Amino acid sequence: MMREPNLLASRGHAMIAVAALIFLYIPIFTLVALSFNANDLTTIWSGLSIKWYVAVLDNGDILQAAKNSLIVASIATTLATAAATATALGVVRAGTVHRGVVEGLLSLPLLVPEIVTAVALLMLFVLGGVPLGLVSVILAHTVFCIPFAYYPIRSRLAGLDPALIEAAADLYAPPWKRFTRVELPLLSPGIFAGALLAFISSLGDFVITYFVAGPGATTLPVYIFGMIRTGITPEVNALSAIFLLVSMVVITTAFWVTQRLGESGSKAEVS
Repeated sequence: MMREPNLLASRGHAMIAVAALIFLYIPIFTLVALSFNANDLTTIWSGLSIKWYVAVLDNGDILQAAKNSLIVASIATTLATAAATATALGVVRAGTVHRGVVEGLLSLPLLVPEIVTAVALLMLFVLGGVPLGLVSVILAHTVFCIPFAYYPIRSRLAGLDPALIEAAADLYAPPWKRFTRVELPLLSPGIFAGALLAFISSLGDFVITYFVAGPGATTLPVYIFGMIRTGITPEVNALSAIFLLVSMVVITTAFWVTQRLGESGSKAEVS
């Protein structure tokens, strides 16, 4: 039996991988380090200070932008995850032809350039008379977050044993109870992973938000873009570092919870 080659066993491949990781993470580490710079000039180091973090937390506009981001991401994630769960259940139970069409349509938002989606949504809202604001941003984020939530749920659903659902039906469990007592607990790792992926995608989106947001609907990415138009300052670095920390906490929590839910789901299947 042939063994699969280990690409990292080669010194050349390992060096390329290390170089790629350095290229990827050195700018991030530099940004975090410069966010503690006491000097008003970003490129001149003059000692450690947390004054820029204090300035960020004392800035009412930044706090309002953060609040808008959390509102939009929370509502859009809830709506997108519910729609993705219903779609995944429908696709699995549909015929092969319909399944391919639906999954092909769902993958389009991931393939179409984001600028095209942003312009199309802007035209749709203008022609439909939808005022640009938090509502338009939430609607736009819900639409493009559905594919991000769908694929983890669809993957988890494809791995479920159909015999469990059939056993529940044989015990005269109605469809709603089969879903809430059997399918939903087993799907919870995929649903949680899809929801967190949608949340991070919504929280960090800039292009679509920039086009469809109106007055009073500025989110953190849009606010950061407005700040760097006049030059990068340590305050921008501090805000970006906080944004990075929040994303890392969310991703770490998602990984940990998904692992725990996956273990509990496996035990349920065995029992």
